Amino acid sequence: MLHIALFEPEIPPNTGNIIRLCANTGYRLHIVGPAAFEFDDKRLRRAGLDYHEFASVQHWESFDDFARAMAPQRIFAMTTKGSHNYYQTRYRKGDCLLFGPETRGLPDEILQHPAISDRIRLPMLANSRSLNLSNSVAAAIYESWRQLDFEGAAP
Repeated sequence: MLHIALFEPEIPPNTGNIIRLCANTGYRLHIVGPAAFEFDDKRLRRAGLDYHEFASVQHWESFDDFARAMAPQRIFAMTTKGSHNYYQTRYRKGDCLLFGPETRGLPDEILQHPAISDRIRLPMLANSRSLNLSNSVAAAIYESWRQLDFEGAAP
């Protein structure tokens, strides 16, 4: 399956929703760098509806540690600064979709990191700033999973 990575997430309910999404799709979740909240936060638990036990969640102290562990898999940075739309990418098992913090997105040093295979974006109307993080992750998961013929899904 594929991987979702959240770089320094800030909003517990978004992360809880993403935990639940990963639990229901088989995607592996990586929390990269410090989160802006504790993982015992009741808002996180409420949003995740106790799906934590069904999700594979791994924490990484730094992006460099994460990137070394992911090599040689491809890491796609999801960003409004992306060069093309997410559905134009042909995903493979083991790929990782990396998302930035809700209030500021991925910093330039991550976007320029040599481990980043490409920078891709979700389409939006002109003059739009960003989409909700958990909605963005859901769109990306379902497009990438669709390309893999929803492998592992219930009939």
